[in-house]
Amino acid sequence: MNDTPKSDEHYAQPDQLCIGMHVHLDLSWVEHPFTFSSFKIKTPEQIGTIQSLGLKRVRYSPNKSDAEPLTPSDALNTPASPAQAKHDSDLQYLGKRARLERLAQQRAKAAACEREFLSSTRAIKSINQNMFAQPALVRQQADDLVKTMTDSMLMDADIAIQLMADKIGNEDVYYHSLNVALLSMMLAKEMEAPAAAIHLLGLAALFHDAGDADIPERIVRKPDALTRAEMVVLQQHCAYGVEIAKKLGLATEVQSVILQHHERVDGSGYPRGLQGPQLSLLSRIVAIVNAYDELCNPVNPAKALTPHEALSTLYAQQRERFDPQAMATFVRCMGVYPPGTLVALSNGVLALVVSVNTTRPLKPTVLVYDPAVPRSEAIVVDLEQDPEVTVVKTLKPQQLPPAVFDYLSPRKRTSYYFTAEPGKPTG
Repeated sequence: MNDTPKSDEHYAQPDQLCIGMHVHLDLSWVEHPFTFSSFKIKTPEQIGTIQSLGLKRVRYSPNKSDAEPLTPSDALNTPASPAQAKHDSDLQYLGKRARLERLAQQRAKAAACEREFLSSTRAIKSINQNMFAQPALVRQQADDLVKTMTDSMLMDADIAIQLMADKIGNEDVYYHSLNVALLSMMLAKEMEAPAAAIHLLGLAALFHDAGDADIPERIVRKPDALTRAEMVVLQQHCAYGVEIAKKLGLATEVQSVILQHHERVDGSGYPRGLQGPQLSLLSRIVAIVNAYDELCNPVNPAKALTPHEALSTLYAQQRERFDPQAMATFVRCMGVYPPGTLVALSNGVLALVVSVNTTRPLKPTVLVYDPAVPRSEAIVVDLEQDPEVTVVKTLKPQQLPPAVFDYLSPRKRTSYYFTAEPGKPTG
């Protein structure tokens, strides 16, 4: 470590530390027992623990501190309690070791989850490519894929939403279908729909945009606003999708969702302008999720909203268009800060939300940017375990410094997958 201080850095001797100072521990994450390497001192025990780390000096931020370092005379008159500090430090290290073990387990689950996610996208690609040539095979592949997703989701009531890999090549359609299927199934499960209905919903969501295959590519992929004539053509994909579903032998409930996924409960949707009572519950669920994913992942990436912005837009500006119970449940499941949201924390740390806390929506689990920790070992923190740390604002990817962007890897597209967890995710 370079001991030459920079002009904007301030240091204090360990015996000058006091409550209210915002300190930065220039150690690797595993060399100290605290959750974060940067924090405001709250207790005498924290001072004792820092003093036990063997640092010759401690960096601090005057502009983030509520107090100045003690003067040498005050420091001499402040008795230390090394025994208590060691006891507290040992307990904190034990807690950190347990957290590291949980992180290792989480990474293993995330790796397995990513493999399954990529396998699912390959299955959807095959489904799309063989839809007309091999309908029987496609129907079986779709049934198998939805069954795999349903079984993993229904194993436990708690669902972990894991942010997965970015799209591969120009495979937006496969990711969109998978996103809508997974999130729709999650929403139906939270609304206590029976397993059979969730399976039908999964099939419907996988094929909800199948009719796009009969729409000119220049319209489906047009990055700018469609003309009135182009919109009339695009709206036909709902009816085209129903015809494909019939050829595949999909149930009438699935056909209804494909036809109605752009309808709105207030009658403002298409193709028929149906209203709430005329729409199936499964259709109302897919309508919400499809609208959300299109806001996050539009054809024109420049118009993409962050997950937080997309959820806020749906709720604040469009909620009268959607089923109120389904919308309320969706907001609760996704949290105030949905997975994929970039956030600034109250301690100055930048992070990426990786899962939500449905009981405490302001306390998500986040992946933390810490340049002292290798990206492959990035720390995941459950903010419920750190009551002093809160989310102060959300950020767009372009607001991040390049090093932070590369570290957190916020996606141009947001994708989700589910793993069955024995309990609430921990940080």
